[in-house]
Amino acid sequence: MSRHGYRIEKDSMGEMRVPPQAYWGPETQRAYENFPISGVRFPRGFIRALGMIKGAAAKSNVALRLINPKVGSAILQAAKEVMEGRFDDHFILDIFQTGSGTSTNMNANEVIAHRANEILGRRLGEKKPVHPNDHVNLGQSSNDVIPSAIHVSALEGIHRDLLPPLNSLQQALERKAKDFDRILKIGRTHLQDATPIRLGQEFGGYASMVEHGKRRLEMTRKHLSELPIGGTAVGTGINTHPRFARLVIREISSMTGLPFREAENHFEAQGAKDAVVEASGALKTLAVGLLKVANDIRWLGSGPRCGIGEIRVPPVQPGSSIMPGKVNPVIPEALCQVCAQVIGNDTTITVCGMSGNFELNVMMPVMAHNLLQSIQLLGNAVKVFTQKCVNGLKAEEERCRDLIEKSLAMVTALSPRIGHDRAAGIAQEAYKTGKTIREIALQQRILPPRELAKILDPWKMTKPGR
Repeated sequence: MSRHGYRIEKDSMGEMRVPPQAYWGPETQRAYENFPISGVRFPRGFIRALGMIKGAAAKSNVALRLINPKVGSAILQAAKEVMEGRFDDHFILDIFQTGSGTSTNMNANEVIAHRANEILGRRLGEKKPVHPNDHVNLGQSSNDVIPSAIHVSALEGIHRDLLPPLNSLQQALERKAKDFDRILKIGRTHLQDATPIRLGQEFGGYASMVEHGKRRLEMTRKHLSELPIGGTAVGTGINTHPRFARLVIREISSMTGLPFREAENHFEAQGAKDAVVEASGALKTLAVGLLKVANDIRWLGSGPRCGIGEIRVPPVQPGSSIMPGKVNPVIPEALCQVCAQVIGNDTTITVCGMSGNFELNVMMPVMAHNLLQSIQLLGNAVKVFTQKCVNGLKAEEERCRDLIEKSLAMVTALSPRIGHDRAAGIAQEAYKTGKTIREIALQQRILPPRELAKILDPWKMTKPGR
């Protein structure tokens, strides 16, 4: 330990000064100094996945008799501590770094090796008996570790952090669809009045959109569950045991409870990032749907007196610094912003996915960051949206009834009986005079009053042919 407040460590390029209490080493320190770009680091889920892979690798290498059990046990303990988040502050590297993520792979190797040596009674900074490359990284390359960590963290995140909130949102929307099933309101197309619909039908459509989004996410499992581990540098598996990948993946599956498997083709798995692009596409599609739902709820609750006002959005905070008593739909607005971010993240991932040059994609760190951010943001925003908005929505039944009777689109039900042109004339006359379709039809005596009332029953318009 230097009295100057740092320790000296060596790598293949020479000596480096490392902070005395740091668990990282010289390669991490070089990368830290090379990439002072954004201050954005890898998220917790990704670091957890790295620790998981390193621990599974150590356990597998012990089983394959490639490292001794004492070294393997220390690495496994250190890797578990990384998984648990004990060393998150020592994963210091910027997202914008080497495109393979080699710097972050070495960050993990150095932290785990230093901690393992400490467990074995050595001083921080020593490389014996546990070496970051020879032992922690044994049978691996950054080129198969980093994409494997992306897949593991993304699939874990989807199943742990996103699907449960989506289930809750779908159930909440289905409850509203049932509660609102008897409430008639006017439909709208092109932002103009259309034929009547039930408020419950509208919310049933929202629930179905969420269900379809969940299905799309579930379909990404097939490809995200393929792990490139075992391909090492270029997909050939050089310097790794033939059974290594199978043992590591079995261990990861056991730890996560998810059915991971070895990549069907390691050259595809390392040269391309199509599974990440696919998963991001499913997240983007979900975001587009949620944006529609949140925006509809904003519009339906607009007012409270001079807007549509068919539903009442729960008030959660004052809405204006200048207008006393104003309350805004802030929860749907927050979800809309998250959806915009996810759509932007997908654009970045799409561009990065095109950068699979020959045997390696060289934009993996930012792909990992954006994918995991999208999962986390959507999960958190959906949870808030369900709890603080959807659960508390109320219908304004009187307003719904009033708007139906005033709508010119009510004339649509008369068209089969009196013809399109005559029906259009009635609509034009109603618009010109400010009267309702019912009033003009009665005035012109186009049909007997009883028959007219039957045809202009809005309830029947919401379930034609039944």
